[in-house]
Amino acid sequence: MMDERRAAILRAVVQEYVETAQPVGSSRVARIPEIGVSPATVRHDMGVLEDEGYLRQPHTSAGRIPTDKGYRMFVDSLVAPGTLGAAQRHQVSSFFATAHGALEEMLADTSQLLSGLTDYAALVTGAPPDDATVRSVQLVGLNGRAALAVMVLSNGAVTKTRLELADGVGDEHLAAATVHLSRRLVGSSPAGLAAVPPSGDPTVDLACHQAVEALAALGAEVEPGQVFVGGTSRMVAAFDAVDSVRRVLSILEQQYVVVGLLRDVVDRGQSVAIGVEHGVESLSECSVVVAPYEVEGETVGAIGVLGPTRMHYSQVLAAVAMVSQRLGRHLR
Repeated sequence: MMDERRAAILRAVVQEYVETAQPVGSSRVARIPEIGVSPATVRHDMGVLEDEGYLRQPHTSAGRIPTDKGYRMFVDSLVAPGTLGAAQRHQVSSFFATAHGALEEMLADTSQLLSGLTDYAALVTGAPPDDATVRSVQLVGLNGRAALAVMVLSNGAVTKTRLELADGVGDEHLAAATVHLSRRLVGSSPAGLAAVPPSGDPTVDLACHQAVEALAALGAEVEPGQVFVGGTSRMVAAFDAVDSVRRVLSILEQQYVVVGLLRDVVDRGQSVAIGVEHGVESLSECSVVVAPYEVEGETVGAIGVLGPTRMHYSQVLAAVAMVSQRLGRHLR
């Protein structure tokens, strides 16, 4: 356990460094009302915190900056959960109240929303089709002899295709086909749709056969490992060194690395991975805040924010939590 005064000093150093990106000196910390001790005492305690691995001094005579261990202590023990402001909450509510369209578009737009809320790069993954199951199937009559076959998956993906029907197929046959397909296909994998047994009505069976054949050919809309990245340009402003920006942008172009990163953090039961904790060496100067999103109690994907280790953790955690909850609710 860290004593209360040194915890307050560490919290002050982290918060100041996040705001300024400049090493924090003892005189600056001593002016903070809650500290209440002299600069000499602060300087001594900062030295102890450095010896314990929470702070480091980038060069002689400079102030201190947090280490990954210091940020971890800050996130776990020294900062209260953040909340989004009224304007941000309204922005999230308005977004999901008006969001429509295919799943791919929805996830891409969500990444842009989250990036705008946090000023960092935002990442949203879709569930691999092999992990999804059929939630509903419906045949809807269109003009003339056409119908629309619609399949909704448990991950929110919607697959639809137009069918050209044979003569004599009416709305009553499509309704019966919808019931028959639902009984046979709901809960199955969209990757392996199989012909359904006869219903006893040849006209209904023909419509079912056409629908299954067309939907099976289309497959699911979101491909395995697909990730949507919003706000990559914001990473340029987040880092001072050009080399750091180049490394981060290079990783963001490698979808399989990003998907693996988010899944690994979620699988470990973490919400924040700081610096080297996430295991991607090229992102050692970054932290990632992650939350899964669920549809009807089933985890189908993850959203995350990638930024420098000196990110505003409490605000980012609040944004990720709210957006993940609203996304899962919207896809039900």
